[in-house]
Amino acid sequence: MSVMRKGLALVAAVTTIAPAGMASAQSSNSALRAALAQSGDLFARDRAVAVRDRAHPEYEALGLPAGAFTVFPRLQADVEFNDNVYATENGAVDDIIFRVKPELAVESGWSRHFLQAYVRGDFSRYSDYGTEDTNNWGIGSSGRVDINRAANIAFGADYAELTEPRTSSNTPVASAKPIEYDLTQAFIAATRVTGRLKLSGRGDFRSFDYRNGETLTGAVIDQTNRDRDVSSLSGRVDYAFSPATAFFVQVTGNDRSYKVASTPTDPNRDSSGYEALVGVNFEVGAVARGELAVGYISQEYDSAAFSNIDGFGARAQVQWFPTELTTLTVTGSRTIEDSGIVGSGGYLSNGVGLAVDHELLRNVILSANTNFNRDEYNGIDRDDDRFSIAAGGTYLLNRNLGVSLTASHLKQSSDGANAGVKYNVNRVMLSLVSQF
Repeated sequence: MSVMRKGLALVAAVTTIAPAGMASAQSSNSALRAALAQSGDLFARDRAVAVRDRAHPEYEALGLPAGAFTVFPRLQADVEFNDNVYATENGAVDDIIFRVKPELAVESGWSRHFLQAYVRGDFSRYSDYGTEDTNNWGIGSSGRVDINRAANIAFGADYAELTEPRTSSNTPVASAKPIEYDLTQAFIAATRVTGRLKLSGRGDFRSFDYRNGETLTGAVIDQTNRDRDVSSLSGRVDYAFSPATAFFVQVTGNDRSYKVASTPTDPNRDSSGYEALVGVNFEVGAVARGELAVGYISQEYDSAAFSNIDGFGARAQVQWFPTELTTLTVTGSRTIEDSGIVGSGGYLSNGVGLAVDHELLRNVILSANTNFNRDEYNGIDRDDDRFSIAAGGTYLLNRNLGVSLTASHLKQSSDGANAGVKYNVNRVMLSLVSQF
């Protein structure tokens, strides 16, 4: 039974405040992680079990048998209070939001190979501001082919109709309704272990298709210049110096192609770039494990209207286990992202985060996380800082029911001649999850 079905999924669904659209990407990444976990003892990092990954058989959904597959129905109902619905600096308004998240997942029960598929929805209704109502949904599948004990191939694809949150720095603040977009994505990855070497590669494709916004007076807010296809191809070589330490080199190339033709007044943001990293993957007994990588990142734009971006790049994730019941996770990154702001082709995104999960009781999980991001826009005078903090807890009544309560705070500040919106948003959310 996969981790997705564990009772701890209730914690991840509620206490992690993530942008719309991430759920489908996480589904694809989970298949890859499952594939890499079978690579071999020299690369296994499993001496400690994180709180969110720990098995709780008495609180895990059993599912409904369907031949060689198992069907897992799930329904989450939220009630949320948001004190700044439009994420504005002045004149903030609050509202109570009711949200329903149905999901149906199907997973194989084979001894070798793995296949899963899902369909899920996310429907929100605002008590006072009905223009903010959203209807998000997605469908997808991922799997793994085990060639032998040392080699496998993972794959996945999904499609989703999503809504850009008001807190997104790229969304137009003048739009009377939140901006909607379609996201199509797919990946294929392969891993092979030969002695002390692990060879892996991955290809990704994502396609974004935005729908135009509209002001209160009916004027169209064109979003077609944000439509794009993003493809990337990466290769990685790990060398195990010991069963607990491996050094690696990873190179990723990307191509970002915008669908609207460039004009003198509105040049498109076509670009290509790469990320070259060297790093270490390690485990210190049952106390800590993680991965640290540094290197160089570069993005070159086809249009002379946008200057190229390059510089220091980094990715990091380290988990510390002070006790068997507590997990601390530190993350960090420095990457180049696409910009939806007129005059800027992209920006350097710098982020650090800290998350704490504690198993107070077998059926009571407490979690907290904080993140800081700084976005340095290229081509315009603008820097955005975002700070968030959230805390909550989940009480698992039994294998079918769970209740969660989460409180969060998000603050964005923006500086420069082209500064964006500054705001503070506080949210409190109560969730009831039913799974079978």
